[in-house]
Amino acid sequence: MTTPPPEGWPPRQFRGPVPGYRPVPLQPPPYPAPGYQSYGPPYEEWPGHDGVEGGRVMRSVLILAGIAGVVTVLVGLLYMLAAPEEYGLADQRTTLPPRNQAAAAPYFQAPPTVPPPQPTLPAAPPMQPSTPVRLVIERLGVNAPIRSVGLDKHGAIEVPPVGNPNLVGWYRSGPTAGEAGPAIMLGHKDTRLGSAVFSRLDEIRNGDVIEVHRKDGIIAVFTVGGLEQAEKSVFPTQRVYGESANPQLHLITCGGTYDRTTGHYTDNVIVYATMTSTRKA
Repeated sequence: MTTPPPEGWPPRQFRGPVPGYRPVPLQPPPYPAPGYQSYGPPYEEWPGHDGVEGGRVMRSVLILAGIAGVVTVLVGLLYMLAAPEEYGLADQRTTLPPRNQAAAAPYFQAPPTVPPPQPTLPAAPPMQPSTPVRLVIERLGVNAPIRSVGLDKHGAIEVPPVGNPNLVGWYRSGPTAGEAGPAIMLGHKDTRLGSAVFSRLDEIRNGDVIEVHRKDGIIAVFTVGGLEQAEKSVFPTQRVYGESANPQLHLITCGGTYDRTTGHYTDNVIVYATMTSTRKA
């Protein structure tokens, strides 16, 4: 048995307007909608915007700003290179106060062929050779080990390594301290980090005492006879390296003005001393 359809089924077909029905015309929604808040004009109305041309203008402004920043950095670097001491970038030696060496001591001056100046005390007789091991200048606070050095690739005497600023180099191809002839020793005036073993060598005076401790246990005592400052271009080679019947000690370091371009001092300071006595260590 089947269930009968509900009452009113099938529905009545639509054949015309329903009596009493009035269609309501559709209205567009209000704009802006209720609760909408405007935050400015449309993008096309923003100031400076005119489509593609506006984008180009913006890119040009950003490129110019970038170029200006690069130029500012380069100008700053140029200022730093021109005055590195003001920015903590300078070689330490350029920040040391200048010293008037001419006023510190009366310098010996003579043609390069003139022999070195002698002290007032008489020279002691020369000794047999023995390797020097330590240099002491009590008045200047120098107490430094000695290391033998040779010639560099340019034919000049090697300087001691800068890693040990309190180190003196002795030219091993020349006489030892106490032998007849000049014993040549070199030391740095300063390094990039500060003062070195011969930083005060220009303060030495005629009559000052220099001691060289030798490997044989004898201390050779030298008395200063003169101090010379010479330009490196006119170095007095004959006076410094020339033969002598007496035991001599010649100490060499840098002097004059530090040339930031070359990285070297313009002059040399040379101390001439003669052995006047000896003693046991």
